Amino acid sequence: MTSVEQRPWQTLTLVLGFAFLYLPIAWVIVFSFSGYVTDSGGSFPSVHWYRLLWKDDELVNAAWRSLQLAAWSSPFAVVIGTFAGIALGRLERFPGRGLLLALLAVPIFAPEILLGFSFLMLFAGLESLTGWKPGKGMWTLVIAHATLGAPMVASIVFARTLGRDHSLEAAARDLGARPLRVFVTVTMPLALPAILSGWLLAMTLSFDDVVTSSFLAGPETTTLPMAIFSSLRVGINPEINAIGSLMLAGVAAIFTLAVLGVSLGNRARGA
Repeated sequence: MTSVEQRPWQTLTLVLGFAFLYLPIAWVIVFSFSGYVTDSGGSFPSVHWYRLLWKDDELVNAAWRSLQLAAWSSPFAVVIGTFAGIALGRLERFPGRGLLLALLAVPIFAPEILLGFSFLMLFAGLESLTGWKPGKGMWTLVIAHATLGAPMVASIVFARTLGRDHSLEAAARDLGARPLRVFVTVTMPLALPAILSGWLLAMTLSFDDVVTSSFLAGPETTTLPMAIFSSLRVGINPEINAIGSLMLAGVAAIFTLAVLGVSLGNRARGA
């Protein structure tokens, strides 16, 4: 069988795969523009559910709270994960390197319910030992989400650092640059794509988390995923389609800006 005879099956597989991934997302967008159904029927397209969304203080506040949580926890995850990833990539002869690399995978593959319960017990233990009472609120969520995001960032930065040629750093040291200057002017710029990728991944994981947040969130710190999950228990709220479409639009805008930035950077280097 030649490659020409296989091509239709490859195309069909590709189409079915993309349809399986993106048709549910397209369905959410379509239903977000459905009109309010009355005895006289509904209208399409309509922004009825978008109008109601802005009047729904619970969902709007939860969305804003999730954005704040992601914006606060991701920088901590990036700082911790970046230093850990660079250190693991450079210290090739460190005796405990293999164990540390294995520990990075624990938060990634461990069940979220186990991680959430572990964080809850951790804060309870700290309260009994030190008297510190963080309670259930934004700070406990920030600490937990930063802890969950740091291994993701470290894994990405480690992969970038491990496969990098260290000749540029060696050349900088030969020219008289001190270690801190080499780190700031050579190591960090080379690892910047991985750092940005880890930052976006940490923000996404924080914004998307439900299980861990359910253990640590208080009554006044309900996040958007928690609010959506709670509302689905009593029925499908069409406003969720609207807020989901807005989230997709935001992700598409960020992705477009990232692609444009990479394209402009490649053109600048080529010029």
